[in-house]
Amino acid sequence: MATLNSSSDQNLEPAAASDFIRDIVTEDIKTNKHGGKVITRFPPEPNGYLHIGHAKSICLNFGIAQENQGGICHLRFDDTNPTREDVEYVDSIQEDVRWLGFDWGNNMFYASDYFEKLYYYAVELIKLGKAYVCDLSGEEMIAYRGAPSIPGKESPYRNRSVDENLDLFARMRAGEFADGAKTLRALIDMTSPNIHMRDPALYRIRKFEHHRTGNAWCIYPMYDYAHCLSDSIERITHSICTLEFEVHRPLYDWILEQLSVPRPNPRQIEFARLNLSYTVMSKRKLLQLVQEGLVVGWDDPRMPTVAGLRRRGFTPEAIRHFCRRIGVTKFNGLTDVALLEHSLREDLNKRANRVMAVLRPIKVVIENYPESQVEQLEAVNNPEDSTAGTRKIPFSRVIYIEQDDFMEVPPKKFFRLSPGNEVRLRYAYILKCVSVVKNELGQVAELRCTIDPNSKSGGTTAGRKVKATIHWVSAAHALNSEVRLYDRLFTVEQPDAEGRDFKEFMNSKSLEVLTGCKLEPSLANANPEVRYQFERLGYFRADPKDSKANSLVFNRTVTLRDAWAKEQGH
Repeated sequence: MATLNSSSDQNLEPAAASDFIRDIVTEDIKTNKHGGKVITRFPPEPNGYLHIGHAKSICLNFGIAQENQGGICHLRFDDTNPTREDVEYVDSIQEDVRWLGFDWGNNMFYASDYFEKLYYYAVELIKLGKAYVCDLSGEEMIAYRGAPSIPGKESPYRNRSVDENLDLFARMRAGEFADGAKTLRALIDMTSPNIHMRDPALYRIRKFEHHRTGNAWCIYPMYDYAHCLSDSIERITHSICTLEFEVHRPLYDWILEQLSVPRPNPRQIEFARLNLSYTVMSKRKLLQLVQEGLVVGWDDPRMPTVAGLRRRGFTPEAIRHFCRRIGVTKFNGLTDVALLEHSLREDLNKRANRVMAVLRPIKVVIENYPESQVEQLEAVNNPEDSTAGTRKIPFSRVIYIEQDDFMEVPPKKFFRLSPGNEVRLRYAYILKCVSVVKNELGQVAELRCTIDPNSKSGGTTAGRKVKATIHWVSAAHALNSEVRLYDRLFTVEQPDAEGRDFKEFMNSKSLEVLTGCKLEPSLANANPEVRYQFERLGYFRADPKDSKANSLVFNRTVTLRDAWAKEQGH
């Protein structure tokens, strides 16, 4: 059965609102079409890493199975093209589906499990006079196919006898012919208004080693042929696909109707795929980014892959919530990436402990604070979670603050620190700048300040008001860290719109690496699986690959500013 992996809060997630696919499933259960069963499947091709668009399909297929008693969702690898597939991708897909919170139990399959059955179904089609071996090249087949408004032209090999086709197909399997020399095609209608019904290819010759079957096969089924029959073999009830497969549905149904397969047949239903602004969702283009070194791998935190989002610090709960929020429709559109970020902030605001970090430090010496004194101040871990408790943070004579929190000559309405001006240090005292120390280049090197010793946060005389509160880190206790600030990978909403070379719109500022950042000491053993809010700066997590105890590296998951919520008037 398709289930959510256990966690403290996953089972509290609300069910998805009804949509046209769920309405179809409900009606089929009501009419007992499949004996009351609901069996869906998620069938990725293992030719790349999964991305956020696949996450929508995963949540839909596994979600529908979960919502119906006894429902099952299969994980099936569509491994019918050995030229592009790899075990690395098989492993990554399983990891991603599990991380998103879903479990297929014992229901994991491969299209390659069915190669023998698929072959004999093809033999059955030949015997029925519904398939033939064609010698046209790929280019010739395209030329013969015609156009939507122009009828196709029949292949000169279309009228081969059943016996000749059986012989040629067996010899194709035996490896007698070169790659591309022959194909097995369905015999349907070369004048059909649907080009996909104009004698489509069912098998092609590919003399490549397969990641599971090795060199046992040199002919491989085409997707449209293998897909519907794999669904039938597994007794899938509802075959949920993205909208581009709508024009393939007549072929899906035609193949099943010709053959002696169990009835009723699976029903293919199409929904609009996820198109996300400021990114590309094509595996081919994502592979191009990886292969050309434009990103550091499939799990680069700027990538829309599930692995990239996970490394950046996204949570599975946030992604599942986003997928529920955008819903299921029949119309293609563009989803604002800000909505994905909004879903993430909602989740992290509840779960992320607050800590203090200074990314661009400027040194502050508090002249009226004893040199040897260190106070342990009480800090709230998460104001959104009363169970998160508190922690101690050290305060001493020398601290670091953000460079942006100081201006020597401030404009009007600059309420942070400046000469003669006061701010409150978070959890500590009111701080006043009394002088500025510069280096030989005339740059600000150090601030000399004083505190009001009677203004300690939480004290009886702490009620004195100042207009700004800033964060800080004790210099003597600070941890050094590298911090990676990630932004959108592209500068335009639709980088791969028609007529565009998507690589021309890559954001040169999508990654900024800061070194010498100062973190509070509680982060010394930061768990990469834990997300933190760096107060006033955003949400961060320790990089699971590069961060070490003696060499901390943090990734910014998302900023605090919520553009989507602001646009919605929240």
